Amino acid sequence: MKPQPSANPSILMEKLVSLCKRRGFIYQSSEIYGGWNGFWDYGPLGAELKRNLRDAWWKQVVHWREDVVGLDASIIMHPAIWKASGHVDTFNDPMHSCPACKKLTRADQILNIAQEQKWYSSLSQTLTKNGLDVPKLQKWLQREAQSQLPNLLAISGPEFSVEFAAKTIVTLAQQITPFDLLRLLACPPGENPNSVTPCPHCGAPLPPARPFNLMLRTHTGPIADDSNLTYLRPETAQAIFAQFKNVYDSSRVKVPFGIAQIGKAFRNEITPRNFTFRSREFEQMELEFFIRPDEATELLTGKLTHYSPELDLTEPQPDWAWDVWHHYWVRQRILFFQTLGLHEGQHLELYWQKPDELAHYAKATVDILFRFPFGTEELEGIAARGDFDLSQHQLHSGKSLEIFEEELKIKAASLPESDRQKFKDKVIQNWGNSGKSAEQAAAFCDKLFTGCYIPHVIEPSLGLDRLALAVLSAAYAEDTVPDAKGNPETRTVLRLHPSIAPIKCAVLPLLKNKPELVAEARRVFLLLRQHLVVEYDEAGAIGRRYRRQDEIGTPFCVTIDFDTIGENGREKKGTVTVRNRDTLKQERIPINQLVPYLLERIAIAPNQNS
Repeated sequence: MKPQPSANPSILMEKLVSLCKRRGFIYQSSEIYGGWNGFWDYGPLGAELKRNLRDAWWKQVVHWREDVVGLDASIIMHPAIWKASGHVDTFNDPMHSCPACKKLTRADQILNIAQEQKWYSSLSQTLTKNGLDVPKLQKWLQREAQSQLPNLLAISGPEFSVEFAAKTIVTLAQQITPFDLLRLLACPPGENPNSVTPCPHCGAPLPPARPFNLMLRTHTGPIADDSNLTYLRPETAQAIFAQFKNVYDSSRVKVPFGIAQIGKAFRNEITPRNFTFRSREFEQMELEFFIRPDEATELLTGKLTHYSPELDLTEPQPDWAWDVWHHYWVRQRILFFQTLGLHEGQHLELYWQKPDELAHYAKATVDILFRFPFGTEELEGIAARGDFDLSQHQLHSGKSLEIFEEELKIKAASLPESDRQKFKDKVIQNWGNSGKSAEQAAAFCDKLFTGCYIPHVIEPSLGLDRLALAVLSAAYAEDTVPDAKGNPETRTVLRLHPSIAPIKCAVLPLLKNKPELVAEARRVFLLLRQHLVVEYDEAGAIGRRYRRQDEIGTPFCVTIDFDTIGENGREKKGTVTVRNRDTLKQERIPINQLVPYLLERIAIAPNQNS
């Protein structure tokens, strides 16, 4: 099982949400009208943070590679695309609809939602190592339960329910949770408590879950009827598959290669929760990396290398099987997170989905999990999707999405007929072991011998909003530093990697009522602004300004003081003090060296493939 969220939201999360609003990172959408659940707006600093994360991903995935190109597709596409991809028929979450309070709850999120409610912690006080504290439970039913779970069955019959719960708990071998106790309190007489699912919001018994399609519907054209029905895209990947052949034909790319896209996606989430983690509108950064089928690789190179832990993944090799490519991209994604200051073990862990957890089309999927304040949850998924997507779109559109490789055709033609037959027999046997027919395998080989095949794909899919929340969570810290008088004080600091910090440098005149200092500070500000995102700040004491910049994650503060303008002698004239956010150390730097000094410390380096 994946690690589950912690029982209660962390105080850290509350502090982080407060900071995000106070300092202009993230606001609730439509707040002046009471807000709109599942939608968020990014303020001035949040917009810069997201832009920096987008740029970092695009550089790493597209600009710094020779085998990936970009795409920017429309949000609304032909509805047949979503039929072909399976989203219309199968993109569902099981949902409970409470008949009492009318709230909707995802079936797989009930426990997590319950743990966030006020009743959960208060009800947990009635459970002891020795079982149930009946007097405490009776008081709870008479007090807290009345307001927190007004539709709980036990409120109308507390004596029977409490007696039933106490007897049942004694018979159980394992320690039960507050939610298990709630099941007992919501269970009608004579029924099995395991058959009862109480509403985590009001305590009423929930009816069986039913499928709920997550796609947001809309209409195109002047008349809103079924003929104009379409959808806001629930992911960016399908546009890449739909445009695969156009990109392949127009970009002079060769397999293996990738198509990357960053863009908005929409899902009609039943229970948006955990700040921006689960929203109805979000942004994805997805890569579809197309590789040869293993059979094509083996035919072309004469061998097929499968993954082993000692295999060198530094540089892709032409004989790699799909599982090596999958491990390669898992490694690449970990390296990307490291450049942002998120490290495996400290912040991240890998979860390899078990066979019964995989999507029907996936050969393997790895979830990169991040330790959020509310629990360890998925940040990015890397899936080996086979040829499912391109095959589906070829089938439904009637347009060929096969590619032709001249060298593959030449290689096949150079083999004796007996060797081609041995190759075909091997493929037929392998496909038969996976439930495919000999006719399908033979037809595939005949195509392959002509140099044609449908590529397979490895898909790293990352949520930009989740990434922003992850880096903010990892960066948030409180420490003790000396104030202007040397007394210890607590400061809040965002230790964001300099490359993604919204403001790279703040320029601070020591005093705002000294014209010479202000004039020089403005000159330095205008100089740096040509190269970096810089903020000019002259309001308040210098210590207070440092704290303000620390709280928004600014890695460097440049202070223009009396030495800068030569009032204390000519030795330090033309130099400024550069303060480091994390170490608090200060260096004197000549103004004419300031730009290269800062750029060197702010730049993000390409992945080191090791």
